[in-house]
Amino acid sequence: MTNLQRSPLLSDPTNVQILKALAANPRMPNAELARAVGMSGPAVRERVQRLEDVGLIRGIRLDLDPALLGYPVAVQVRIRPMPGQIQKIIELARNTPRVVECHRVTGEDCFVMRLHLESIDVLDSVLDTFLFYGQTTTSIIQSSPVPPRALPLSDDGS
Repeated sequence: MTNLQRSPLLSDPTNVQILKALAANPRMPNAELARAVGMSGPAVRERVQRLEDVGLIRGIRLDLDPALLGYPVAVQVRIRPMPGQIQKIIELARNTPRVVECHRVTGEDCFVMRLHLESIDVLDSVLDTFLFYGQTTTSIIQSSPVPPRALPLSDDGS
């Protein structure tokens, strides 16, 4: 089955090599990346720029350890908004620094959020701000056996 949304740039094996190398090491220097794919530095830089221009590469994200920053408790919160409160929840989530992800989803709950907290004692006060606009269901994250990772770039899943 062909995915009509897949970028045509992914049909070029060199582009896929570049993306795989950057997924493994986003801070790879351009010269090292050029050696890894067997091209000149300027040619690789041009390809990376093209991949950025079409949105395949959306920037480099700094991955900080929340626990070492003083936020050792991670929670998942589902929210079922009261009628007419969807925009208020979106605004509140955007303005709550402890919310690191917020997704609008299908099903009984409209939102799934991930938060990082200083301690479990902070949970009530954070949840109370959302309770004005909807019902919350919270799960404490014990571990993440599959941390965030890059998607497969080729049809064989690699």
